Amino acid sequence: MKITTAVILLWLIIGAIAAGQRHYYSHGPNNCSQAGTLIVTIIAGPLNYTGVNPKISCKAPEPSK
Repeated sequence: MKITTAVILLWLIIGAIAAGQRHYYSHGPNNCSQAGTLIVTIIAGPLNYTGVNPKISCKAPEPSK
């Protein structure tokens, strides 16, 4: 169990480093798409270095008039 926890933690740390290298931390996420891309990049972990470039697009509903 300790090994699994260590592997998952290392995986997420590598993903956080990849997000930093892509300058996702330089300014906070302004919308749903930027927040989703940041989260998915961290979750993708080392896959970011194999060519995976996750992007999320989402649209929030417009308020009614």
